Amino acid sequence: MHDFNYNGKELYCEKVPVGKLAAKFGTPLYVYSHKTLVGHFLKLKKAFSDIRPLICFSVKSNSNLSILKALLERGAGLDIVSGGELYRAKKIGADAGKIVYASVGKTKEEIRDAIRAGIFLFNVESLQELALISEVATVLKKEARVCIRINPNIDPHTHRYITTGTVDSKFGVDLDTARIIFLNRENFKNIKFAGLHVHIGSQITQVAPFLAALKRISLFIDGLRKMGVPLEWLNIGGGLGIIYNQERPQTAEGFAAKVVPILKKIGLKVILEPGRFIVGNAGILVASVIYVKDTLAKRFVVVDAGMNDLIRPALYDAYHEILPLVKTEDKGRKSEDRKKTDIVGPICESGDFLAKGRDLPLFGPGDLLAVMGAGAYGFSMSSNYNSRRRAAEVLVKGDKFYLIRGRESFDDLVRLEKAIRL
Repeated sequence: MHDFNYNGKELYCEKVPVGKLAAKFGTPLYVYSHKTLVGHFLKLKKAFSDIRPLICFSVKSNSNLSILKALLERGAGLDIVSGGELYRAKKIGADAGKIVYASVGKTKEEIRDAIRAGIFLFNVESLQELALISEVATVLKKEARVCIRINPNIDPHTHRYITTGTVDSKFGVDLDTARIIFLNRENFKNIKFAGLHVHIGSQITQVAPFLAALKRISLFIDGLRKMGVPLEWLNIGGGLGIIYNQERPQTAEGFAAKVVPILKKIGLKVILEPGRFIVGNAGILVASVIYVKDTLAKRFVVVDAGMNDLIRPALYDAYHEILPLVKTEDKGRKSEDRKKTDIVGPICESGDFLAKGRDLPLFGPGDLLAVMGAGAYGFSMSSNYNSRRRAAEVLVKGDKFYLIRGRESFDDLVRLEKAIRL
């Protein structure tokens, strides 16, 4: 699943010792494997080759320009959710004709910029948004292509914060509303109704929720066709899960084997929007141990990476495997030194942890550890909370490595602020 492995006692990213990267660039540090990143995209592309879908990488999962560029060079499109992500896409020369635009809160300015850029289509989340896109497109005298995002009311059996396809979710429209929109499509000027979009959630490890959603959508499409509604595209979103702990998610091949026959029967062109599946296990977060604190209750290993660097454990109670960069038994420490341990950061919040209650070897000050599976929603969700500088990012390819984002400076923290005198 990834290219982070031990070579002897040291953890490597492809052919580079991760400790060498930490020594050169400092910690906290995000490290990405180019081989893993590209390999997962190509696996998905191969698995779905029978229907030749447009695969649009979910920029929100990891928006680093070099990560995006590596995928664009292999034929990927982009799934964006903001004006900032559109700016990033334009910055690297992305083909606007392979950009799809989601988000429940697109502003008039964002819609205008996207239409002017010539994006492929909008995933429309509400009737009000559709009306606004129509208004902006009419003023610009341009046609905007849209897919209506359906909320099929399917439980994907994932964390409630990343469930997006149930009736109490803010995303998409119900089937009855969607039907009314399509039957009144002539009322929306300068809008080209291209098809449907459905995305039921993230980190979905079983195929059953996808199949249930596709079955419901298929029946809906049949009904629209009987009413003379032309459709061309079906965007089935993303959401494929990865291995963080004991999950047994479907492979690209296994997933495709189940859904491609249904998609062929539906007979529309297909769009996929994977993010985590491609980049999740392509990245790790490297941290240094500052202190080891034994209390009456437990052992705390305090590291220099916190919830501002990786918020998933605090936000979702997410599990990330913790590995030493150098196997601790090679440092003369004994197996009996193992103890239930919390890996915690320096942030002034009790929720600032990277791992809780783990049976881990004894770490010492200055030791380095890797937080695995941090390539998706790691750096992209990081912040400057506690006025901490965001981490550097490094991309490894074979025995070469490249700094793809420098560590923020203290000047960066206050660059846009003014200390005015009142």
